[in-house]
Amino acid sequence: MNEADRYAAFVEVEQHPLLRVSAFVTEFANPIGGMETPREVIALLSDEAEAPLSRDEEVRTAVRDMLRWGGYKPTGRGKPASEYLLRAVGEGALGSINPAVDVCNAVSLHSGLPISVVDLELATPPFRIAVAPAGSSYVFNATGQEIDVGRLLCLFDAAGPCANAVRDAQRTKTRPETRRTLSIIWGVAGHEQRLRHAESWYRTLLSSAGGETISASAGRPS
Repeated sequence: MNEADRYAAFVEVEQHPLLRVSAFVTEFANPIGGMETPREVIALLSDEAEAPLSRDEEVRTAVRDMLRWGGYKPTGRGKPASEYLLRAVGEGALGSINPAVDVCNAVSLHSGLPISVVDLELATPPFRIAVAPAGSSYVFNATGQEIDVGRLLCLFDAAGPCANAVRDAQRTKTRPETRRTLSIIWGVAGHEQRLRHAESWYRTLLSSAGGETISASAGRPS
């Protein structure tokens, strides 16, 4: 088994009329807690930075419509993560965390597409993307706060929902020891080209930050 096969992942995507997903694995040479985020990535954590993609109102609306499809209400505290990033920038609260998260935040901020990043040492295959059943929830931060993810499109691992376009689960978030991650870009129908551009830029930035990316298959169940 070669290195690409060893670290690749397959994400089963249940049928959804509005979702267009991109998934890939990143392997870092060292634990990310000991790595520095490149200055050019840090500079991108600003809405005034020059970037190959810029936010678009049509994309914002399309992302919300995609999340509404299963019955979820993407407003207030439940709005997409890409919108939270814009608010954080406006409040001067979007700082550096680690290379994996910083690159994710930079691409999400400027593309307007939510992105999830999970630690592959903490998440257990098989992976699938589907709308979570009503009543589903998980802890999303270190203080133990929970989010109701019922009727929200989520990434599931063997233990249940672990990430989505709003907030990722605490149990699979990156940590200083993280070396391998799975990224999910939550793209939308009608904006496929933006999704492709976002993935290409994302992977280029990760390479500059010391990460090797490997495409992960994403498809519908047979």
